[in-house]
Amino acid sequence: MKDADSRQRGGNYDAVRAAWRQRFLSMDHESLAERFHLQIDADGLYLTYFSHPYSISRRDARIVRLDSPGAPIGFNTEMNFFNMFHYAAAHPAPAGELVPFRKVKRVYPFEAAYTRSILQPFAQRFAGHVPGLRRAFDALHARPLAQGDAGGRLEILPGLELAVTFWDADDEFPAQANMLFDANITDYMHEENVVCVASDAAEFLSEAAQI
Repeated sequence: MKDADSRQRGGNYDAVRAAWRQRFLSMDHESLAERFHLQIDADGLYLTYFSHPYSISRRDARIVRLDSPGAPIGFNTEMNFFNMFHYAAAHPAPAGELVPFRKVKRVYPFEAAYTRSILQPFAQRFAGHVPGLRRAFDALHARPLAQGDAGGRLEILPGLELAVTFWDADDEFPAQANMLFDANITDYMHEENVVCVASDAAEFLSEAAQI
């Protein structure tokens, strides 16, 4: 049954990807480039996400991470791009204020899933690996934070930041992690995508730390 469930989820994901790719191809790409301050040419749109450069093909909606062309594009990342183009406010702009997840507009129903599926696994993954996490922040050009044993402010998109703070385990407490988000992040995306952004932050840091 588990294998059947996994195949079903994979099939659903493939169907969702295909539907959003078709939706993207029908969008006004010139308007998207202007609205989100993206580079554009006859082949694609270009954006930077967590310090990694990406292209999105205007012919088939295929996404390529330009600094690692063979790397698979995760479902969360692909949906974050296409959902942003569809759901963002007419003129999204960062607030410049970082707030806890619970204070982000309209995300409250997803807080339990965010804590369980993002923060707790992240803390467990980096327990005992503070030097590696610090190197990962440097690799992603994070601005350092004084709080915690390791921390940094990462750019999700140019000007739109997310902060990650980590406290390693000690004799009294297990490892803990926290994230803060720009107060206007839901002007850029659907509220459910905020969890996907947090997941991508954790994955990119893990990749950079080689954990």
